[in-house]
Amino acid sequence: MTPPDPVEAIKFRMEQSGLTVKDLEPLIGRSNRVYEVLNRKRPLTLAMIRRLHSKLGIPAQVLISEPAAG
Repeated sequence: MTPPDPVEAIKFRMEQSGLTVKDLEPLIGRSNRVYEVLNRKRPLTLAMIRRLHSKLGIPAQVLISEPAAG
């Protein structure tokens, strides 16, 4: 079984937790960087993956998987 797409996992957690782009800024960076990640224009860095895993509880295995072609 393949892990879910990392961007979709982030969007799902945002929806489930009522998070906004502003809420992700401490985890990913400024709002333009958050939008770049969510629109698949920029890959997640190791630091972003660690923060997303730690703060949002998204499994690291999901976050390190290859994103789906967008």
